[in-house]
Amino acid sequence: MEIVLAPDVYVNASVALGSPPERVVTKLFTAGKGKAKATEWILERIEAMLGAIPSFKHDAIKHQMEVIRSLVEIVDDPVKHGPDAWEAALVAAAKAAKVRRVVTDHPDLDAKEASDGIEFVSTETWLVEAALPPPPPSA
Repeated sequence: MEIVLAPDVYVNASVALGSPPERVVTKLFTAGKGKAKATEWILERIEAMLGAIPSFKHDAIKHQMEVIRSLVEIVDDPVKHGPDAWEAALVAAAKAAKVRRVVTDHPDLDAKEASDGIEFVSTETWLVEAALPPPPPSA
């Protein structure tokens, strides 16, 4: 469960109930193993993306962001990333959170698989992995 969720996962979970991103978010936040970790860049991207969706009620964005902020621990990334710097910002977020994986359905990152030691995995792949039983203890 030691992962960082990319902004697209939070956004898709917010607007597409029952989708793989929504199932990942639900599983992560109900696992009871501490809070998920995010950076301010991730939170800013979520808010901007929600604001760009015409069907998402703009007066609901503030509430949705409050809910998301209550569910995450914000980790510090001292570098100021631009809005299109997904790879660099998510690699930095994973390193700040001390995890080795980012869950995202961003096509450029999913196709990349890894960057600077940080693995990118899709929501569907993560759900399959999370459903597998743990390996047996070594003898």
